[in-house]
Amino acid sequence: MTTTEKVAYLKGLAEGMELNNDTKEGKILSAIIDVLNDMALDMEDLGEELTELGEQVDEIDEDLADVEDLLYEDEDEDEDFDFEDDDLFEVACPHCDAEFEVSEEELLADEGIECPMCGELLTFDIEECDGDCSCCEEDCDNKE
Repeated sequence: MTTTEKVAYLKGLAEGMELNNDTKEGKILSAIIDVLNDMALDMEDLGEELTELGEQVDEIDEDLADVEDLLYEDEDEDEDFDFEDDDLFEVACPHCDAEFEVSEEELLADEGIECPMCGELLTFDIEECDGDCSCCEEDCDNKE
């Protein structure tokens, strides 16, 4: 039994008891039943609105999940991407013999690279391959 039905039952009981609305007790009981009826109707409206709001939140949650799938799908692809353009080169510091990796961009930088172990500034004299492959391995792209 809903709250609205219970209030209707109370209203029926009061009418069946033939309460006199001219007496103090009759007036107060009638007013209480009217307030209870209004509250029951308000609660019913709130329940319907809450159900509708819950459905809207569920729709928003589904839409957000779709957006997250799209965003994280892109990040997953980035993580799996093989960074061929950003190859790392292993370098040994001539001062402390520490080995570390640097990018091509760092190798070509005019200011040099600071050794992460001893702090010594390392500079590299890089020559471009002229195609005769005496400077690099046999699988050189410049080999004619």
